[in-house]
Amino acid sequence: MARRTNRPKKSAPPLEPPGHAERLPQSTAPLDSADTEADTLAEDILAANPPLTPWDRAAATVRAFPQAPGVYLMKDAAGRVIYVGKAKNLRARASSYFLKAAAAEPRTAVWIREIAEIDYIAADSEVDALLVESRLIKDIQPKYNKEQKDDKSFPYLEITTREDYPRIEVTRQPQASGTKLYGPFPSAGSLRGALNVLQRIFKFRTCALDIDADDERWRWFRPCLLASIGQCTAPCNLRISREEYREDIQRLRMFLEGKKTVLLKQMRREMQAASDERRFEAAAKLRDEIQMLETLDERGELETHTQPQVFFIDPKKGLAGLKKILNLAKAPRTIEGVDIAHLGGGETVASLVQFLDGLPFKPGYRRYKIRGVEGVDDFQSIHEVVARRFRRLADEGQLRPDVLLVDGGRGQLNAALAAFKDLEITPPAVISLAKREEELYLPDMAEPLKLSRHAYALRLLQYVRDEAHRFAQHYHHMLRRRSQLGDAAPKTPRGRRKQ
Repeated sequence: MARRTNRPKKSAPPLEPPGHAERLPQSTAPLDSADTEADTLAEDILAANPPLTPWDRAAATVRAFPQAPGVYLMKDAAGRVIYVGKAKNLRARASSYFLKAAAAEPRTAVWIREIAEIDYIAADSEVDALLVESRLIKDIQPKYNKEQKDDKSFPYLEITTREDYPRIEVTRQPQASGTKLYGPFPSAGSLRGALNVLQRIFKFRTCALDIDADDERWRWFRPCLLASIGQCTAPCNLRISREEYREDIQRLRMFLEGKKTVLLKQMRREMQAASDERRFEAAAKLRDEIQMLETLDERGELETHTQPQVFFIDPKKGLAGLKKILNLAKAPRTIEGVDIAHLGGGETVASLVQFLDGLPFKPGYRRYKIRGVEGVDDFQSIHEVVARRFRRLADEGQLRPDVLLVDGGRGQLNAALAAFKDLEITPPAVISLAKREEELYLPDMAEPLKLSRHAYALRLLQYVRDEAHRFAQHYHHMLRRRSQLGDAAPKTPRGRRKQ
């Protein structure tokens, strides 16, 4: 990683309103909207007579930052780091602190005038930048990152160390022993997005199962959907040895500790050795992991890999609440939600969203065009979607969800149950949630169940229901634009399968 440093002279004057006499050098790199506004502010500064202040010099410095991922460090006149942040685009993000809007924003207005110097550390990807940011905040404890100092409020990445197959999870309450902690991290959304990306590379487990590598009964355990999509090596089914799994965890730890270059060299040596020994499957696995590590910067914004929570939800408490309400033998792991969207029956579509361990699992999202229903008929539309979804799961022998949530009331619930009856398939726990009164309909209850609005189970179901609604509306609007604009309209985004 490259580092750029611009230190103010010891004789730098105290901070004053922006202003200087000499013209700043012009950057030849393309600028985005934040850069353009920063240029406008810089031009205003140029018109004034007072000499450059440290704040002015810092504002000018960011114009030379690269448009690449990295971490920026704000310093005061004494050279002390007062704030650390990460960015996918260093120039655009750092420039935003020198705009007029930053001076009006309560979270930044109180301290941005203390900026006398700004440095950056370049990173290969936003995932790398997130890890560097966390290490710097933990080591330096900058004055205005004080929120991140609260070990009980901000999330950690926790790896268990005393299990046969260590598991990885995001937690705000780290265990006192028996784990390796990374963090704290400033953003739970970014951390969960990074975890999802890294799981596709290192294929570690995130479940809470207590797996004994010497217990052969685990060979009859059915893995979750993460194994079926190649995002977990399924130690719960003993598909991977304890030693091989721990090698994957060790590679993950090396990456988290900033040893990416060393890790890649080691993996290339192992790949070559596996190839020389004609262990081609192992060599191919290492090759794929190396390629994914080298292309982390192509993965987009971290938040796109996880759905931000719009209100506080404790997934574990929500799932525990559902277990009790639905009288299940154990807490559900997989929840699917279905919703219908239409405009006068002209374009009727459906969405199916998937939640794993209480959080959105976007690779499991599906979109449907309603084919066999004329006009506006939510009941028949739900019947068609549920039938198509579960017929396919049965035909392909795929794992079914533990809970199916339908948006609506008794009629929508009965339509979903009728689809299972017609298919002669035993349904999972099927429920519906009516939005107006937030009433929960269950098959074996004549009257709807009304949970406390503060119940964790209800909040989780609302989250699933609202996400299904958002996803259905988005698809419906996209189809409308496509019908109006023809080929010029955007196509279905990558990673969202239409069925």
